[in-house]
Amino acid sequence: MLDFTGQTYLITGVANKKSVAYFSAKTLSELGAITVFTVQTEEHKTKVQKLFPDSQIIICDVENKEHFEQLTSYLKQNKIELSGILHSMAYANFNPERSKYHETSLEDFMQAAHISCFSLNQFAQACLPSLKDNSSLVTVGISNTKATSYGYLGPIKAMLETSVCYLAKSLSEIKKIRVNCVSSGPLKTSASAGIPNYIENFLYAEALTLRQETLHTQEVANTICFLLSEKSSGINAETIVVDAGMSSNYFDQKIVKNFAKDL
Repeated sequence: MLDFTGQTYLITGVANKKSVAYFSAKTLSELGAITVFTVQTEEHKTKVQKLFPDSQIIICDVENKEHFEQLTSYLKQNKIELSGILHSMAYANFNPERSKYHETSLEDFMQAAHISCFSLNQFAQACLPSLKDNSSLVTVGISNTKATSYGYLGPIKAMLETSVCYLAKSLSEIKKIRVNCVSSGPLKTSASAGIPNYIENFLYAEALTLRQETLHTQEVANTICFLLSEKSSGINAETIVVDAGMSSNYFDQKIVKNFAKDL
């Protein structure tokens, strides 16, 4: 159904073979796309180069303004025309000694908001001259669990999802560019391992899925690839939840009875 032959996509956030960005980039490549990656450091570049040896990789630390200027120049100088961008970035400096939301420091919140949310806007600005008409930007959020363990990253991801429609409106005044978000249920990724109490949340989420089976990273990647494709041309400024029905099943009777028997 999907054919990306001759189309080039900028991918951010590939950490390892478990990441959403990796599954998405691999799927795009298998379907004919050319992938260009951004990474934070030289060390990170080496790791991603091993995963995608034939792809161009650009260092772009989102906290460094000059790196975005260099990204714009690189794309222009190499005459790279982008059909889309995958923004798959999140960071939070979880402090076990200040784990409650009201204890969040301004410095930690602002850094996480910059990397996890505002960087989407930065990539859009930097890549705009190289984005073709009818291109697609996709970012990755989290499902509407409002899990306590997400801490201050939860509100920041909510901010990311809200910003999608505003960015879509803004870009549409210049080019026909779509912006959407895929909000995923809990996944088995390395990044998730850094979230406090994540294993318990993951197992609980699996029990809540309507199929009683964990959400797979490839399923999220499939939705991302669809949104990056021209087949999704009618979808813009939207957040699509991919959680195998979990968010519709918080009061699953088996779960409720299991809880109630201990009362």
